[in-house]
Amino acid sequence: MVTTEAGQWQQIGSISCPATTLLGGLPIANIGLEETAEQFVSIALEARDKSKAPFYSTSANGQVIALAAKDEEFRSLLLRADQIHADGMPMVLISRLVSKKALVERVATTDLVHAVAKKAQEAGASFYFLGASAEVNRLAVERMQNMYPGLKFAGASNGYFCSEQEEQAAVEEINRLKPDILWVGMGVPAEHKFVTRNLQNLRNVGVIKTSGGLFDFVSGKNSRAPAWMQKIGLEWLYRIMLEPKRLAWRYLVTNPIALRELLFNSR
Repeated sequence: MVTTEAGQWQQIGSISCPATTLLGGLPIANIGLEETAEQFVSIALEARDKSKAPFYSTSANGQVIALAAKDEEFRSLLLRADQIHADGMPMVLISRLVSKKALVERVATTDLVHAVAKKAQEAGASFYFLGASAEVNRLAVERMQNMYPGLKFAGASNGYFCSEQEEQAAVEEINRLKPDILWVGMGVPAEHKFVTRNLQNLRNVGVIKTSGGLFDFVSGKNSRAPAWMQKIGLEWLYRIMLEPKRLAWRYLVTNPIALRELLFNSR
């Protein structure tokens, strides 16, 4: 990852990018949603036919911050990325209290995919969705194509591999299809491990974005929180209400750790 002091700029290829803000112990890209979307498409188009490792972008929320604080191996995986976005609104709100350079806004992957899709269909950049079950993946692609008729999909595949051979075959297929932007939705930390294992092999891809549960939302399987809850940083509470058995314990454990890191390991 290329980092600089907050408020300065960094150069990625021919693209100038806002610098990072240290938040929760992680260098978070201080960049807005539309700028990120423009950056993704520009970097992806510039990378065509150059056979180099893709630009790797990931995201952090409370769960990611907590896991990075207690698991050094995961933290090292996370820091392999060229860019880390703030996917959680609490990160933005707390940055206004503790950081010299507050984050400009949240860059949630569920919003980013639409911003990128709008620009990608205009520029002719292609997507590949990797992750979720075959049915959820299919519905996610179908709904995106309905919303953005000009958006090209180089391909799509579920994220379940039964062997190293299956994973290798999937990577070879992605390379053959040459998507400009690869969205990997396998959950934390599986998607980070997948990208790290294959980053140097995916040389026909321009940009990789880890995406968590993105395809569940795009497909319509899961719903987003109301806008007012998103705005005040309570989307996590809405998700608990929808899936209490799966998420209540996770948030009960991770939220206090994440809050500690945000308050005492930021600047």
